[in-house]
Amino acid sequence: MTVPSAEKLDFPSIDYIMGKFDPAKHPDFTLIPTSYADREGLYLRKDVFEAYKKMHAAAKAEGVNLVIISATRPFKYQKGIWEAKWNGQRLVEGKDLSKTIPDPKQRALKILEYSSMPGTSRHHWGTDFDLNDLEDAYFQSGAGKKVYEWLTAHASAYGFCQVYTPKGADRPEGYNEEKWHWSYVPVASQLTGFASQHLTDEMISGFQGAEAAGSIGVVKKYVLGINPECL
Repeated sequence: MTVPSAEKLDFPSIDYIMGKFDPAKHPDFTLIPTSYADREGLYLRKDVFEAYKKMHAAAKAEGVNLVIISATRPFKYQKGIWEAKWNGQRLVEGKDLSKTIPDPKQRALKILEYSSMPGTSRHHWGTDFDLNDLEDAYFQSGAGKKVYEWLTAHASAYGFCQVYTPKGADRPEGYNEEKWHWSYVPVASQLTGFASQHLTDEMISGFQGAEAAGSIGVVKKYVLGINPECL
């Protein structure tokens, strides 16, 4: 896949990879105007947002409306999502997992179908975002189908890639397919490489259910279990 180039980045620490910083205070991040997002308070890396604006304009010129509905999520934010599902405060497929799946590993695996453990999410990086809707059905027909077809045809020209494609020989492990999750390859590929060298399962801690990370092999199967075209 041919994508725009990016300068080699000097990442400050493993804390960046694990989302342990405030994007609102980070010099490489910018607030996303609500003309591009569904609400206030979302952030992306500046270089990622510049590329996104070009893609957004091209899509709009062809009658396709792209809307960012989730962007950078720091560790604390991801912890809130994870623990709500872990404790049953947020139902998963209509079920309270704290009651229906008492085994920690199995409960974690169920949450990991779509949600990352804190410290392992690509949303920590400021390179990834979700577009338009979080349900596959939206992208199967009507406006959602038009959005997805446009992205699969044109997003790569602007440096973006669908990270979680259907599982198969090229991607046997990791999260289920997410047609809404797109990543800026010129920067994210460097961060993926950094994570492969420096992030370990033993580092995953600080939230309920973290003890399952090692037995699952979260870094190898989920952090690195992505569409090979996004590397």
